[in-house]
Amino acid sequence: MKRTAAFLLLLVFSLSFALTMPVQAQRMTPEQNARQSRKAAKKQQKMLKKMNKRQRKAAKRADKAGRKAAKKANRSYHG
Repeated sequence: MKRTAAFLLLLVFSLSFALTMPVQAQRMTPEQNARQSRKAAKKQQKMLKKMNKRQRKAAKRADKAGRKAAKKANRSYHG
């Protein structure tokens, strides 16, 4: 869910940025285009890797909290 939201935000931002550029500035050589594509792909991969790491950490925290709650619920009170 977060990945799609982040991707959509990136897409909207890039489209809005492209529309504000003058027509002459949008013309680029194939080499420049390829470089820009590689750069954008690398940035996207880095962002996805970061989001995946955050998601794994959140899952670990939730799992740990669940184990802790189960342990607390199974404890017998001697009082």
